[in-house]
Amino acid sequence: MTDKKVVRVDHESGDEPKNDATWKPTAEANGQATKLRLIAAALWLVAIGGELYGIFGVLRQTPVNMVLLIALIVVIGVLAIAGSLLWKKANRLDPARKSDTIRFFVQNQLGAIITVIAFLPLIVLILMNKDMSKNQKALAGGIGVVVMLVATTIGIDWNPPSVEQYTEESNKVQDATGRDLVYWTKEGKVFHLCEDVSAVNLESKDNTIYSGTVAEAHAAGKERLTLQVEQERKQCGFDTPADDVSPGAETTP
Repeated sequence: MTDKKVVRVDHESGDEPKNDATWKPTAEANGQATKLRLIAAALWLVAIGGELYGIFGVLRQTPVNMVLLIALIVVIGVLAIAGSLLWKKANRLDPARKSDTIRFFVQNQLGAIITVIAFLPLIVLILMNKDMSKNQKALAGGIGVVVMLVATTIGIDWNPPSVEQYTEESNKVQDATGRDLVYWTKEGKVFHLCEDVSAVNLESKDNTIYSGTVAEAHAAGKERLTLQVEQERKQCGFDTPADDVSPGAETTP
């Protein structure tokens, strides 16, 4: 038995989902995801606005203000990265369906797509500018390419979440424990089957373990279910799932 404080996270998420039911985000997670996406969109719009200012303002100056141009490139990069991070966080609260291929790709890689849009035209026009020397083009264009590559790499979601992933996790939890209830800590990135497993106690630096549904765990920022499901099932003392019991086997009362 753990000596950590266990706190039940209780949001208005409706009835507990039945086994094999499709995962749905909580109302709070959905609202938070919408808010994050709106902020991300605003940051991206400002970044594109900065690009337009660079194209129609800075690059039309004679001579071109190199300090202002380089500063603008850096600011666009920061805005693009900030928007991408918020967008990816929103996708973990309210993911797309993997079966919807186009939407799944666009929703998860939108940060990288917007970053390219916010940089590529500006970089091309820098390299084509007749009022800049070769050294100026090389400097500004080189910085632009580097910042774009860094921001694009950060914007790519290399391991995007999906409704199917979260549904599978919910089913695994209910198969192992008989209910949709998991445990996590603020520091950890995954959630667990019970509060007594060694991993969740080691991670609990604030002496608090949180519990809730799979949806609530993802709303709290946890990325996935632990990979040690079978090990934790035994550690928690749960019975063997019904699917693993032979049809003719007797169960001890």
